[in-house]
Amino acid sequence: MGALDGRVAVITGAGRGIGREHALLFAREGASVVVNDLGGANDGSGSDAGPAQEVVDEIVAAGGTAVANTDDIATWDGAKGLIDQAVTELGGLDVVVNNAGILRDGFVAALGEAEWDAVIAVHLKGHFAVLRHAAEYWKAQSKAGNQPNAAVINTASASGTTVPNAGQANYGAAKAGIAAMTLVAAAELERYGVRVNAIAPIARTRLTLATPGMGAIFAQEVEEGEHDLFAPSNISPLVAYLATADSTVTGKVFAVQGGSIQELVGWQVAKEIETDGPWEIGDIASRLPVAEPVAG
Repeated sequence: MGALDGRVAVITGAGRGIGREHALLFAREGASVVVNDLGGANDGSGSDAGPAQEVVDEIVAAGGTAVANTDDIATWDGAKGLIDQAVTELGGLDVVVNNAGILRDGFVAALGEAEWDAVIAVHLKGHFAVLRHAAEYWKAQSKAGNQPNAAVINTASASGTTVPNAGQANYGAAKAGIAAMTLVAAAELERYGVRVNAIAPIARTRLTLATPGMGAIFAQEVEEGEHDLFAPSNISPLVAYLATADSTVTGKVFAVQGGSIQELVGWQVAKEIETDGPWEIGDIASRLPVAEPVAG
């Protein structure tokens, strides 16, 4: 018996990298998988049905069940088509793993409108569009008396949670939005039997290898017999657990890397100043908590 026996899962961006590892593990654990991947380049340009179909072929060859999907989840109709395919071809929907993403890095002073819009569309809108159409299906099931036991796992990033990365204002903003959306969706969808969580993974992928200042770290060779802390396969077991019917975890964001899983929490009050009357600018200037200057 696999941990995901009988579950139907949609996984976006599953043709390569972390998404591919999710799809392969889900299938090994008994899930039927819709492998979604547009097959584009790192920046989202182009399309290729090959990556999604190759993962499907690998799953089927191993005795699993999977179908390919190349819909563009950054579009409303593409996201709906993906959910519809799971329901019509695999008989339902139990799990959504939002993983698809692109990079179009650039510093704020030079970042173009197209670079901003494209990254927000694939990451933030793409996560929401798939989630929205899945939620509509689960709500209808619940209203009809077929209470779901469903799970959504979104993909945030350290760039949007704990380690803002220069040159990634668009990516960081999208990932921070995904983390916030996860918490809102968890509160809204619990009544329909849906759990919603997010992960902020660190692993070797096409995107991380292409990120300035990080590529060299991820590209380091691993000695034979040594655990590869940056292998994308390290990420998938947590996602698989959150997708199981037995999990009760919801409304959480987890950082996951190598042998470490950490629960992240949002903005918290670090310091506070108060007044009994109207604020005076000089009072604020003298009392406002500020970061200590960097020694240098």
